[in-house]
Amino acid sequence: MGNRNMQKALLALVFLMGMPWGCKTDKKEDASGEGQHIEKIVSEDLKWSERMALSEIHRFPDPTLLDFQEKSRWSYTNGLVLQAMSRVYEKYPDQRIYDYIYDYADRMVHADGTIETYKLSNYNLDMIKSGDVLFYLYGRKKEQRFKMAMDTLHTQLEGQPVTSEGGYWHKKRYPFQMWMDGLYMAEPFHAKYANTFMDQQEAQKTWDKIVLQFDQIEKHNRDPKTGLYYHGWDESKEQRWADKTTGLSENFWSRGMGWYGMALVDILDFIPESHPGRERILGYLKRYAEAIVRYQDDTGTWYQVLDMPDREGNYLEATGSCMFTYTLAKGVNKGYLSDTYMERAKKGYEGILTEFISVEENGIVNLNKCCGVAGLGGDPYRDGTFDYYINEIVRANDPKGTGPFMMASLELDR
Repeated sequence: MGNRNMQKALLALVFLMGMPWGCKTDKKEDASGEGQHIEKIVSEDLKWSERMALSEIHRFPDPTLLDFQEKSRWSYTNGLVLQAMSRVYEKYPDQRIYDYIYDYADRMVHADGTIETYKLSNYNLDMIKSGDVLFYLYGRKKEQRFKMAMDTLHTQLEGQPVTSEGGYWHKKRYPFQMWMDGLYMAEPFHAKYANTFMDQQEAQKTWDKIVLQFDQIEKHNRDPKTGLYYHGWDESKEQRWADKTTGLSENFWSRGMGWYGMALVDILDFIPESHPGRERILGYLKRYAEAIVRYQDDTGTWYQVLDMPDREGNYLEATGSCMFTYTLAKGVNKGYLSDTYMERAKKGYEGILTEFISVEENGIVNLNKCCGVAGLGGDPYRDGTFDYYINEIVRANDPKGTGPFMMASLELDR
């Protein structure tokens, strides 16, 4: 071999041995000397609630675009996640979390109290939920624009169209319909508003209206045989999804019941002990807890359609499972439920970690197997059948799951 060929061979050998004499590499060895070191965005030393909060901030740097939105909007999903984050922040202060919460309200509420993208005339109960964020921030900073915006949301509830017995329509465009979702969207905010800004006489009227909403759901949506609750009730019985005799939708949807459970356990924080309806709501929560544990899977989680675990296409679903776990854990912690339900809550939480949670190499936490959306009626029409519920989009990190996951994590201090 000539000198030139010998030089080429030596250069090739040096290249293959890793070029120790000049070139840089992006790869870094980890402590064991193996593989590639990935910088942690979220530390695994934190509590699960903190890890999920910081993961959501990383996924959606703009809080107005939570829920995979392309344009900023005032929506219940933002309110759900940000309320959960406010609870995380109160227990584990991290300025990044507070700044993220504030950024949403700061951008969505103008100086005169008007709310970006919100229309009172729609009378949509979903739009009340982000009022909880305003209530939290107003308690810390007393910015008058936040109070004016809350006044607007209260005005909506004062004028919300109702059934013949006083139950709120879910939306103006859904006449005569009560959905399970609406209780969580509106009632905790309205109770806080009454307790803070109303005199005793006005507050009493508001508490009466709030309790009435729960009374109506118990009267119309609860199935006495299973103890489960149908997703929707149409007083007019005109909707295609509504039974022509009862007005009820066809199935027991996991997240529909999850919304209601969270509403029950949260409203008890605000309804005065002296109010006669409080004991009824405690009773409703106890019956509710009895029902959901009967349908808890061996994994600790719950199915998308609660009472049909063996039917083809049904699946273990994350958002409802997180909501049920939160409801049971908080119910015990607050003394609303007997201690026996804590074991069920812990089993639910272990199931969530096993079945739904994955962690990326950089520490980002994902909640998988979330039903993206489900409703009744509308366009395209949603008929509430079993096939409808199991065929809606399933995705990771839906805010209707990540928010309740943070709250369940806090209740169980995991």
